[in-house]
Amino acid sequence: MAPLKEPIATRTQQHPASETDLWGQAPYAVVVVDTTGTVVDLNPAAEALLGGAPRGTALTEAVPAWLARAHRKVTGPASRTAGDDPVPGPRGTAFHGRIGERSFEAHPVPNRDGGLVWWLADTTGRQLAEEELAAERARTTFLAEASNVLLASLNTDRCMRVTAQLASRHLADAAVVIGPATARKLPMAYAVGGEAAVCGTVTADPAQVPGLSEALQGFPPVPSRWIDPASLPAWLVPENFTGTVGSAAVTPLPGHGVPAGVMVLLRGTGAGEFDETEEVFARLFASRAGAALSAARLYAEQSDITRTLMRDLLPPELNRVNGVEFAGGYRPSADRDRVGGDFYDVHPGRTPDDASLAVLGDVCGKGLDAAVLTGKIRNTLQALTPMAGDHEQMLRLLNGALLNSHHTRFATLVLASVRREENRVRLRLTSAGHPAPLVIRNDGRVEEIETRGTLIGALPHIEAGTVETDLLPGETCLLYTDGVTEARGGPLGDELFGEERLMRALAECGGMPGAAVVERVQVLASQWLHDGRHDDMALVAITAPLTTHLSAVDGHTRGRYTA
Repeated sequence: MAPLKEPIATRTQQHPASETDLWGQAPYAVVVVDTTGTVVDLNPAAEALLGGAPRGTALTEAVPAWLARAHRKVTGPASRTAGDDPVPGPRGTAFHGRIGERSFEAHPVPNRDGGLVWWLADTTGRQLAEEELAAERARTTFLAEASNVLLASLNTDRCMRVTAQLASRHLADAAVVIGPATARKLPMAYAVGGEAAVCGTVTADPAQVPGLSEALQGFPPVPSRWIDPASLPAWLVPENFTGTVGSAAVTPLPGHGVPAGVMVLLRGTGAGEFDETEEVFARLFASRAGAALSAARLYAEQSDITRTLMRDLLPPELNRVNGVEFAGGYRPSADRDRVGGDFYDVHPGRTPDDASLAVLGDVCGKGLDAAVLTGKIRNTLQALTPMAGDHEQMLRLLNGALLNSHHTRFATLVLASVRREENRVRLRLTSAGHPAPLVIRNDGRVEEIETRGTLIGALPHIEAGTVETDLLPGETCLLYTDGVTEARGGPLGDELFGEERLMRALAECGGMPGAAVVERVQVLASQWLHDGRHDDMALVAITAPLTTHLSAVDGHTRGRYTA
């Protein structure tokens, strides 16, 4: 029978291993402390770390203060100091501190004689990695938040101010954002210490700053460490920047295919120069700022173009022309659209005795495409006004112009030649596929003017008939597009407003000014629609004005209107 194995405890008692042998070859520094707080042993790693502290020295004299405080916490009650609270470690309780330039994690292990053995693990590499990871996370969070803030507005000045403010808060002591030059004037935004930025312009030569001209053209600038801060011109340093510029960095702001500007970062003499990591981070931020600035400038350019085009496409404001009152009203099919397929114009006669030409039309379709053709028709009709006395010839020439264009849309029109003749207004009306004009008489009757014609831009040959009528003082002729009569609404939301409802509404407008008639129709149509969809709506009211004098001036009798 094989002999029983000797118990481990018995072997240990009979052949005790030297504790020095246990930690002598350990890769970590080991400090052995007895119950009185005296250092009784150190391994070679600890001797090298602590500068050869002699055995028999009090722990408080041999090790840094943080480790001595940790020893007191473990061995007995002691006053707690902020930042010394133990945290769980891989071998129980652990304390953290620095020895020289390195970071350590100290783990206490009970000794056989009642003392403590302190194992000091070098955590410098791990701590540096954790700090770098935390810094990278902070940079990523900042870049994401910066992108959201920068893209929240399409205003160029605001983007420049936000860029300067964020850069001065997170990247440097001060920041200057410079936009592309216009006639030697540089638009700029300054910010210091994360405070609100200030915008302005300066007349200066960017060649005064090394790398600035190249950066404004989109080329990579001179590295920041090569720039002499003493060479910076006064216009580039914010007025509220205190101290002396110690280092400067010039970073281009790349846009969508074109340079969006330049960001100049400034630091004081005590902040140190920009290192490679900071330059890379600045370029990452600059790429986001450049994209936002580029989008804002593109939006501003498109807005200017749209504003210029809209100026000619929007219906004009109408008033009295050659003694005749004109009033107009327009509502596009969608609130987001300012123009559409309906239009109107009034072309005054060359002299007060000449007839004015009023035009109201409706192009097939809605939105910008219809508005483009609308602009072409309006310009063509304006060129044809010298022959306004012959409506049919004007319409034939316009029809030929549309047939020869690339547009496949057609239009309906109504022309009205308007002349003031003593106590009345003479009208010559011609319709080309358009709803017939309506005349509101003084006695409340609503008269439909029977003029008919074919569409414009659809057939090679057109037919149109001209009808003449007179307006007495106070009477109004209303030209309108089918967006009014074909507006769907009502109680169920699918019923047309219709011509009969329009004529009943106009019958209540006898003697009203033309502007009031237009407003009345627009209000009724809007109430009928509620929030429903509708086509473009346009109206033009032509009113023979009232002339007044007092028939009796005795202080009691009211004056009456006469022609």
